[in-house]
Amino acid sequence: MRTKTGIVTSTKMDKTIVVTVDSYKTHPKYKKRYKDSSKFYAHDEANSCVLGQTVTIEETIPLSKMKRWKITTQAE
Repeated sequence: MRTKTGIVTSTKMDKTIVVTVDSYKTHPKYKKRYKDSSKFYAHDEANSCVLGQTVTIEETIPLSKMKRWKITTQAE
């Protein structure tokens, strides 16, 4: 299973959080590194995550139209 680590950016939905994962890419021509971010919708059964928290998410079967991830670990 694939895992990703990111920061919780939204907890407004019930049992769902939005996790922003940042990665660095290199421009093919200019060779400069830049930050690229992606948002993932993850399942939070206990509604225990808070805004700004660092979490690790794991790929799972589709739970809804946009949710394909679940929380595995939480860091303070």
